[in-house]
Amino acid sequence: MRAADAARLTALAAIWGAAFIFIRVAAPVLGPVWITEIRLLVGAGALFAWFRFTGVELGWRRHFRLYALIGVVGTAIPFTLFGYAGLSLGGSTMAILNTTAPMFVLLIGAMLGWERLTAARVAGVALGALGVWLVTLRFDGSSQPLPMLAVLACLCASLGYAVAALLVRRWGQGVPTKGMALGSQVFAAAVLLPLVPLSPASAAPSALVVGNVLALGILGSGIAYLLFFRLVADVGAASAQSVSLLIPAFGMLWGTMFLGETIGLAGLGGAACIVLGTVLIIRR
Repeated sequence: MRAADAARLTALAAIWGAAFIFIRVAAPVLGPVWITEIRLLVGAGALFAWFRFTGVELGWRRHFRLYALIGVVGTAIPFTLFGYAGLSLGGSTMAILNTTAPMFVLLIGAMLGWERLTAARVAGVALGALGVWLVTLRFDGSSQPLPMLAVLACLCASLGYAVAALLVRRWGQGVPTKGMALGSQVFAAAVLLPLVPLSPASAAPSALVVGNVLALGILGSGIAYLLFFRLVADVGAASAQSVSLLIPAFGMLWGTMFLGETIGLAGLGGAACIVLGTVLIIRR
């Protein structure tokens, strides 16, 4: 990997790790639906402006069904679930649990005959499960257990990402990746729009909350997608997916620096197990 590619990979991991910090700050005020809708609209607007400027062909008419499907399964549902988890979980914890997506890809793919099970990959799933259990003991060092519904929401969000990845692998051959990036966000925003009036904010957002939501949309759903697809084009999809191994590190770093989150031994051990398990799974 060239130095420029490594820099893009690191920047992408830093942005997606920070996304969970943005969610943690804004979700308790705006709620999961509002934060997700704003994120999608801002991110889609940024991508649309860039693609229009660069003249990218998105294939809307031909591929809108796939865009809509991954928009609901792989964008609207996971984003909203992480927004819900952000009501009570720390950004560091969400960043770690997000890394379980490759494990769900393997398990579902194996059941469908699309993925090959090996001893190393099974060990990776077992390590991942152990890591999740360690994280739920109490990531921030408190004697109180984590809210299990919030943990389950994170795992279900990762499951949604996994299903979307398998759908793209199955029916995404020849589909413009940039079209999927923008189309999924547009359809996700359209699906969630009717829920916005039913989910009022708990308080008027402060400048800090507004800034975090805008950063979530521009960075987490706009610039990050551009970086990711540039990496896919330059180094291949498999190498680009390795960004998931770096996200927990940045999530813990930003959580400690900006939110004062405490990283306990159980949390560090759980993060190490999940990352190692992911390494075993994504290796062919």
